Amino acid sequence: MKNTIKVQRAIHNFTQEELAKKIGVSRQTINTMEANKYVPSTLLALKLARLFGRSVEDIFILEEND
Repeated sequence: MKNTIKVQRAIHNFTQEELAKKIGVSRQTINTMEANKYVPSTLLALKLARLFGRSVEDIFILEEND
């Protein structure tokens, strides 16, 4: 699954650390999600969507091989 977290974070001018604090995770979690190495829980995906003012589908893109 791909995501647009890094793009959304840049649009909102958040560092990884700032974003992590806002949603209650570590900076390493943000880094790992941005590298597409970690698929977040539904709750975390919803928190990100709400923070960015986007839908979950706008942030997370399900690929054919997922």
